[in-house]
Amino acid sequence: MTTEYRRLRVALLGAGAVGSQVADLLLRHSDELADRAGAALELSGIAVRDINAKRDVDLPAELFTTDAESLIVGSDIVIELMGGIEPARSNMLLALNSGADVVTANKALLATHGPELFEAANQVGASVHYEAAAAGAIPIIRPLRDSLAGDRVVRIMGIVNGTTNYILDRMDTEGADFAEVLADAQRLGYAEADPTADIEGFDAAQKAAILASLAFHTTVSLDAVHREGITQITPSMIEEARAAGFVIKLLAVCERLTADGSESISARVYPALVPRAHPLATVHGANNAVFVEAEAAGSLMFYGAGAGGVQTASAVLGDVVSAARRHVAGGVGVGESTRANLPTVPIGHVVTRYQISLEVSDQAGVLATIASILSDGGVSVATVVQTIESEDDPTARLIIGTHRATEQALSDTVDRLAASDVVDSVVSVLRVEGE
Repeated sequence: MTTEYRRLRVALLGAGAVGSQVADLLLRHSDELADRAGAALELSGIAVRDINAKRDVDLPAELFTTDAESLIVGSDIVIELMGGIEPARSNMLLALNSGADVVTANKALLATHGPELFEAANQVGASVHYEAAAAGAIPIIRPLRDSLAGDRVVRIMGIVNGTTNYILDRMDTEGADFAEVLADAQRLGYAEADPTADIEGFDAAQKAAILASLAFHTTVSLDAVHREGITQITPSMIEEARAAGFVIKLLAVCERLTADGSESISARVYPALVPRAHPLATVHGANNAVFVEAEAAGSLMFYGAGAGGVQTASAVLGDVVSAARRHVAGGVGVGESTRANLPTVPIGHVVTRYQISLEVSDQAGVLATIASILSDGGVSVATVVQTIESEDDPTARLIIGTHRATEQALSDTVDRLAASDVVDSVVSVLRVEGE
């Protein structure tokens, strides 16, 4: 196959699970990719920390180097798959300032230094492509940035972390314990030896910042994303959810709020109750899904593998082809649209509803006292379920479903319940999403 356009030099930084797959696909499918891009793509080198490290794919030894800077300079497209903040940030800035387009899957870097990188790209007319940064192989970045650019996105609700979905799904379907399933996830490679980034919601929060920034054309910092993990989820909470017709999912929720004629943005990550009839409730295993609500387009669902070397490599190579087409067509890269500049508000401004599980004294007047506390907080009751383990047990379990109220009112009310003499303990508090 021949092309009229010159060969484009592609530098790859990192050869881990994703990077090695990207290199392999670039080499094996070079002719097909050239047909799609309009120019031949030459993998000019792979920068790594350790040339002799064991890798998933057998790649030509002569491609490897530890000198990332020399590889970057003179490249047309730089693929950054090193992860972390440094030296990834410095390498990306060097690439952009050299006029190269950058393709990355580095969600942590984009969530913390995205504006700096996008500004550097704008200064030289280059582009930063990052389809693989938010949900692995699922195409969600381009739909938000391009396909829905003429619409108004109202809300995004997504399962964007495969590890936590695998854990919660097995707890739901098998009744397994959190620690047991986490250990299985680590053995299977779904979770790292240190799973903190996944189970405490850090990974999902980084993706929420990226998705909110795109959807609402506003820079949303990682610090502005409310974050909660899943370590407090127990089998009894799973069972209570099931009995009420829900499943528990770790959700990233990005929402456009309107109050008093002005608009703002909420971005948050937490475990929530999702009705079993909702499409997100059917997302099993380590899969991801993103549910988008837009004014004109309505409800859209994007589903698929949220992780995995070859799956993520698919998204990376899609960005490489897009970057190559820009070189062939000429002109400057498409910058990020953040001109809306909407404020990001704390979670207390959000309107939601709670399911509150309480251990209470099994005596007359308890329900009246609890109802009074809820009423005083401006929170009304939608449902109440009471269970008693045995006639000899002096306590009872109350599961209270509230009507919608502000997060601040609901949270303050839970604090007052916890301080009440008739409440032995607040067992769990979960928000309800997707109704």
